[in-house]
Amino acid sequence: MCQDTYRCLMADTHDTRQLDLDAYLARTEWSGERRADLATLRSLHRAHMYGIPFENLQPLLGSAPSLDLTDLQHKLVGSPRGGYCYEHNTLFAAVLSVFGFGVTGLSARVRVGADPGQPRPRTHMLLLVDVPGEDGPYIADVGFGAGGALVEPAPLVTDTEFTGGNRRHRYMHEPHNGPLELWVFQTHEDGVWKDQYAFTLEPCEAPDFEVFNWHVGANPRSPFTRMLYAQRSSEDRRLILRRRILVEAHADGTRTKRELSDGAEVLRVLAEDFGIVLPEDIRLPDSAL
Repeated sequence: MCQDTYRCLMADTHDTRQLDLDAYLARTEWSGERRADLATLRSLHRAHMYGIPFENLQPLLGSAPSLDLTDLQHKLVGSPRGGYCYEHNTLFAAVLSVFGFGVTGLSARVRVGADPGQPRPRTHMLLLVDVPGEDGPYIADVGFGAGGALVEPAPLVTDTEFTGGNRRHRYMHEPHNGPLELWVFQTHEDGVWKDQYAFTLEPCEAPDFEVFNWHVGANPRSPFTRMLYAQRSSEDRRLILRRRILVEAHADGTRTKRELSDGAEVLRVLAEDFGIVLPEDIRLPDSAL
């Protein structure tokens, strides 16, 4: 049961009775005792990251994806597909709520690839999770489609380095014009700390994410409506596809890159390497590749 009203918002976003938990756990290959503790949160997070790929095919095909829980289960659990942050984290929030965690949806400004001093809109969704028996909340985020994504949840503390899935992360405070503290999530890459996104602890509710989702998934100015992104993580490697450029990054730091020849090879690689399969009559627009 949620510990307080402030952190119960995501529990009421959807009727979790719609959730087929057994099907979800089979999809992510998770097994264990169903209880709300830190070990369970970590293993659920890691299983989701490794089990369901990141992709933005629905916006490329002309519409923002549905955030209805039944639709999310059909797409991410019952089909060989994936999704982006709103889909992944909305589904994961429902799972965590059923397990007994307190969950609050938050929004962030992505900084990967951004020009310094030029803030972007809040277009990323992440989760603040209360874990019974722990002193403070954790951040869970199974929907960040970048190389610096969390593999395991991280405690919301500053100036403390933590690792998960061979990745190094930390949170920092940064001054800004606002009444709430600004948290900056960073990852350690190429010998330096790099900003991934920035957020405050202002709660967001389902209507907020519906608006954000439309902007990211339907606005013609959104990068996600104009070019292909896909990512698949495992314990020893990470696959990233952007347009026709395929990058394979290994745990030892080695990387390979190659350009796929055409749309047919893109669909083949998505199916064979990412586990993302489209119906045979669907073709991605050439402009996205």
